[in-house]
Amino acid sequence: EQLQQVKKMGPLSQVLGMLPGMNKMPQDAVPDDKALVKIEAIIQSMTPEERQKPNVINGSRRRRIAIGSGTSVQDINKLMKQFEQMQKMMKSIGKPGGAGRLMRGHRMPAGF
Repeated sequence: EQLQQVKKMGPLSQVLGMLPGMNKMPQDAVPDDKALVKIEAIIQSMTPEERQKPNVINGSRRRRIAIGSGTSVQDINKLMKQFEQMQKMMKSIGKPGGAGRLMRGHRMPAGF
């Protein structure tokens, strides 16, 4: 549902460019528009429990998700790694001074 809404907003690179700190994310952690289709298939192949608690996804679940989504286990592993990186970044934002660290070096658009 959320991925569908993001797709409607335009190219993913443009949407992510609007978020503070995204310019500091490792490039392999930011999916492109083509990868979004693959990510959506992977997420749709997960059970509701796996979506809520990704830490329950073990090797056999990764194989099942890969088969169901038409992707490889390596693709599942890559998505899980990206998710973990994003989680760490969000936690750092929540810490005192976290958002300020991300904002440094990020220019505000004209008029702000």
